[in-house]
Amino acid sequence: KVSGLPEGNVAHGSTEFIVMAAKEPVVDEDFVYYVARHPEFRAFAQGRMEGTSGRQRVSWQAIADYEIPDFSGHERSGIGSVLSSMDNLIANYRRVNQSLEAMACTLFKAWFVDFEPVRAKIEGRWQRGQSLPGLPEHLYDLFPDRLVDSELGEIPEGWRHSTIGEEVTVCGGSTPSTKEPEFWEGGHHCWATPKDLSALKFPVLLDTDRKITDAGIAKISSGLLPIGTVLLSSRAPIGYLAIAEAPTAINQGFIAMKCDGVLPNVFVLPWCRESMDAIVGNANGSTFQEISKSNFRPLRVVVPSDPVLTSFTRSAGPLYRQLAENERESRTLAQLRDTLLPKLISGQLRVADAEAFLKERDIA
Repeated sequence: KVSGLPEGNVAHGSTEFIVMAAKEPVVDEDFVYYVARHPEFRAFAQGRMEGTSGRQRVSWQAIADYEIPDFSGHERSGIGSVLSSMDNLIANYRRVNQSLEAMACTLFKAWFVDFEPVRAKIEGRWQRGQSLPGLPEHLYDLFPDRLVDSELGEIPEGWRHSTIGEEVTVCGGSTPSTKEPEFWEGGHHCWATPKDLSALKFPVLLDTDRKITDAGIAKISSGLLPIGTVLLSSRAPIGYLAIAEAPTAINQGFIAMKCDGVLPNVFVLPWCRESMDAIVGNANGSTFQEISKSNFRPLRVVVPSDPVLTSFTRSAGPLYRQLAENERESRTLAQLRDTLLPKLISGQLRVADAEAFLKERDIA
């Protein structure tokens, strides 16, 4: 869907796109867009594919006769408006989440990578009783005014160097036999693979494509990991990240970090991002690169003082909680949109009824 661009501003290959546009004088771009997203329309188009298996395509002539109810212009406009209102809300949640994630990452980098509060004190840019951008005066006494030598280079005085394996519980997962129905059929526990993380727009895992039973959980040594566990895909590829927002079991493609020590998950997640070069550098493998638990645990981490960690968690924790809540709302809206779309396009549900339905839920 491309909007707000004059004709001619979008190029396309003739063998890759079928252009669908509303006829003048009634311009119903949104309606046309949602017709194209109707599952029946897609099935109709796929059923008219021609050519060899490697070069199958559907021509515009083959789908030109697809029939939809004869809506009035007002009804077409209403259908487009109802569905696009939900998509606009989803887009707004995503914009907010981009800002929330950026704020959390910026705060982590400033405090724990660049040591900006400490350097500001050393250089005299931050004085007691003074607030700087990102450095309110009440944080002044939390940070030291010296950097000292350590195995990891200069770190703030009073902070310590450690390994990630000493600070969190690192574990992996497995895949119970897929030939045993008792492990899978009727399962209600989340069971994650890296594919579940690959589809995430933001680093919070709310659900998984596949569920596993109690019997299946019993076959995985790490069991059901608690909410708040940080998940890192350890191969194919290395680097997908998320905080589990539901109890989750994992397959063998992960390193899971249970944050049961002093480091909170809102610290460990961005630490993984900032340490990705070191993580990948410790990977090995002939077929594909994989970071093992034994190679991951020795990775070095600078552990701040408890007061600094507490203050960081108070700032970053609400950002990630709001991000997760926004993702839940986005998912609910997307499911609702996908439920209403075929009913509206088929004429089974009228616009007025859909608007009333959304108003009751404080959506429209």
